[in-house]
Amino acid sequence: MKKIAVGIVSALVGGALLVSGGAATAQTRTPTVEIKDISPNPVVVKAGSEAEAYFKVQASSDVDSVRLSVEPQAQFRALRAKDARQLENWRFAIPFNENDPEGKWKATAQGIKNGRVVVTDTAFFSVEVEEGGKGETRISRFSADPFKVRKGKTVWFSGRLQTDDDGWEGVRGERVSIYYRSNGSNGWKWVASADTRWGGKFVAKTRAWKSGTYKAVYAGSDELEGAESRTDYVRVYRGWYHR
Repeated sequence: MKKIAVGIVSALVGGALLVSGGAATAQTRTPTVEIKDISPNPVVVKAGSEAEAYFKVQASSDVDSVRLSVEPQAQFRALRAKDARQLENWRFAIPFNENDPEGKWKATAQGIKNGRVVVTDTAFFSVEVEEGGKGETRISRFSADPFKVRKGKTVWFSGRLQTDDDGWEGVRGERVSIYYRSNGSNGWKWVASADTRWGGKFVAKTRAWKSGTYKAVYAGSDELEGAESRTDYVRVYRGWYHR
């Protein structure tokens, strides 16, 4: 059965933008909803312009409607209205500009059935505002280890954040976020963050549940441009690994 979603801007309270969608329903055993993709991630806004973020949600046919909300993870006093544009199926577009808070944001998708929330999924993304005259940065030596890991065990991430100041030097005290894309998916999801230390070094960790690709992202600051590392793949296996 073909699903047809209708998106509506419903409210913005405490910095949260609510978007709802209606869909044709069909009987299934377990209602499901999942944020499949947030693109681009991070959302990079150039000073004086806008950038749109696209949210793709997948829901089972027995969900009556889907409500999607986005909000910054820090608390802000200023409130202002936003517009959301409904695209095909369960895909929505939300514009951001230089007045939106920078940093980590959370997207929450709620599946509604018979007037109540029956299933929820969350994903994280970043908003970065670019300004002219910032220092160039890079993330070097990024690694996700081990490259083969048992399901449920720890994956460690390391690397260095550097800026070009007549030569590449480490940057201390900046937040670097780790994003993950599972096999078969086009979307990246936030999994961990860490602050850089001496020499720009950072270390973070997460649990391994499914094979996939990782990358490190620095959102930038008032003085430094953002940067993204190379990707690194980790294979996840069940039980004991045999060659």
